Amino acid sequence: MTKEEEIYHLIQIERTLQNHKWGTQNHDPLYWLGILMEEVGEVAKALIEHNQSYSEVNEELIQVAAVAVAMIDSINRNQRKEQNIYE
Repeated sequence: MTKEEEIYHLIQIERTLQNHKWGTQNHDPLYWLGILMEEVGEVAKALIEHNQSYSEVNEELIQVAAVAVAMIDSINRNQRKEQNIYE
């Protein structure tokens, strides 16, 4: 497995964990943005705190990527639902 494939795999694992924890989420895009920004804030916090290792920063970045994927899924899912309603 390449390093890039490993990163995508870790994002997929995190998505699975998030789905088990929260279930399928269908938030408004602005609410999603708040969730995403909170995760980005955790990356900033990990970088600012001198006792944080890069492995912890990487873990936070995986969570950011997983939330971004969840946001895309939600937007696409809701857009399909809206299109079906109006057709």
